[in-house]
Amino acid sequence: MKLFKPEIFQGNFRKKKYFEGWYFKHVSENRKHVFSFIPGISLTPNDKHAFIQFIDGINGQTEYIRFPLEAFNFSDEKLELWIGDNWFSADGISLDIKTKIFRAYGEIEYSGMIKYPKTLLSPGIMGWYSYIPFMECKHGIVSVLHQLKGSLRLNHYETHFSGGKGYIEKDWGTSFPESWIWLHSNTFSEPDCSFTFSVAKIPWMGSFFIGHICFLYIKGQFYIFATYNNSKINKLGFANKTLEIELRRKNLMLKIKAVQKQSGSLKAPVTGEMSRMIKESIDSEIEITLTNEKGSLLHALKGERAGMEIIEKILTYF
Repeated sequence: MKLFKPEIFQGNFRKKKYFEGWYFKHVSENRKHVFSFIPGISLTPNDKHAFIQFIDGINGQTEYIRFPLEAFNFSDEKLELWIGDNWFSADGISLDIKTKIFRAYGEIEYSGMIKYPKTLLSPGIMGWYSYIPFMECKHGIVSVLHQLKGSLRLNHYETHFSGGKGYIEKDWGTSFPESWIWLHSNTFSEPDCSFTFSVAKIPWMGSFFIGHICFLYIKGQFYIFATYNNSKINKLGFANKTLEIELRRKNLMLKIKAVQKQSGSLKAPVTGEMSRMIKESIDSEIEITLTNEKGSLLHALKGERAGMEIIEKILTYF
């Protein structure tokens, strides 16, 4: 069942208002370079096409490269897709992008991939909501952390990623939410850590609810805070480019502080059409503490090169 393989292509070409995109993030070993590539498709009655988006986390440069829909191919069995001469998979990426103003080519291999846990009741990061067919947008975590080997050349400048870290997630459906916050990093002071948080306004049977998903992976253990496991957001605020969040689940308290840095403009879907412009930073700084019910510190982390998106209307619900 596709439900238990959120990493593979979930849609079909018959859909009329649909999008699907995968987010491949790469951070170099010295953390001086952060490149994210977003391959995907946009299906609307008047404009069906495939695309690759690119963002440079250091300088905020973004690119949106269109391809005919026929250039998109995929595997039914595993994460593996092709857009023209570009290949994206769980084993790595191979790029050969050429436009009048942008050139990107090279290969990066992935290894040591740590996958998000799956169970019958929770086949992915969305928990039991994964089973709901009418969700506006679904989200999947493919790899919380993996190692990189290889290099990419962008406009004649070569960047080495060997020894760096990668991350893969994806979205599919009709539209991104009206408003949301997204935060991610896996480049922390502690090795082999990864963190993702998202909160959004979610349409629901003629109304809506504010739902959140969050995980912290550290020392081989996942700490999961989500609407579906009855965790609560005690605090959420954003001022002076600083985001502060407090989450509680049973006897655990997770506190997050993130400072927004350089951002670039990316396209987001509205009824399948990639027509909405949003700002994303992948150069932000983040601090995380995890404590138990007695206030004893379990983990304290500092991270950088964090991804952050804030559509500020979500703040009105807190």
